[in-house]
Amino acid sequence: MTPAAPSLPPRRRAVFLSDVHLGSKHCHAAELAEFLGALRCDRLYLVGDIVDLWWMAQRRAAWGAPQNRVIEALHALRRGGTELVYVPGNHDRPIRRFCGLALPRMTVRRRAIHVTADGRRLLVTHGDDYDFVTHFGGFQERFGDWLYYRILTGNQLYNRLRRRMGQRYWSLSEFLKRQSGAAERYIARFVQAGIDDARRRGLDGIVCGHIHRAGLLMQDGCIYANDGDWVESLTAIAEDPDGTLRLLAHTGETLAKLAPRRVLAMDGARLPEAA
Repeated sequence: MTPAAPSLPPRRRAVFLSDVHLGSKHCHAAELAEFLGALRCDRLYLVGDIVDLWWMAQRRAAWGAPQNRVIEALHALRRGGTELVYVPGNHDRPIRRFCGLALPRMTVRRRAIHVTADGRRLLVTHGDDYDFVTHFGGFQERFGDWLYYRILTGNQLYNRLRRRMGQRYWSLSEFLKRQSGAAERYIARFVQAGIDDARRRGLDGIVCGHIHRAGLLMQDGCIYANDGDWVESLTAIAEDPDGTLRLLAHTGETLAKLAPRRVLAMDGARLPEAA
């Protein structure tokens, strides 16, 4: 008998990922390279903090074969027909100088509006614009940053041990943050700030990153989609051809889903609008 051909992964209309932090020691580049290698999509949004220029300027860059594979996978997607839209964040802020630049199958935008297959209009932005609403500043914030990087280091060591024991990835850092009431209040303020911004613009929702907390939900009739990160949650947001939105794990597993709105589909080839 002829062996069955391996099944192709589902084709996505759009995929959104952010907070890769390539160049920092906490980036899970190998997992991302594998995810991108299996990806089939029409448009890929890089929603900020893809290359951690801040880390590389302040500390020694962590760059090797896995990071190179991520860059190669992005080039392969572009060559294969995927349109790339880069929306720089705060850790790759210098790239904002190139906003408006259009290259073959790649554009750089300060923010964009993505129109789903069922006609919903979503603001695509990194999310650091909301820091003035969510951050306290001062010593409390500096101490929080210091503690966060120590937790990430612990998360890395813990999962290295899990791999040796044949166990799958599990975010210790995410678990610890969920035990903190202050962290949960910070997340709630960020979610509300993003939803308020989308509403002010007359849009149906927002896709963002920045806070390293993946989420996909409908709140007060507005979509909030956070694609997470690749230092803790290892997640992305995807849109199916019918407009279904999914929160994906790095393994391709669906963690959350929002059904499409039943309206006349928009033209899938339409470019994202500037916001």
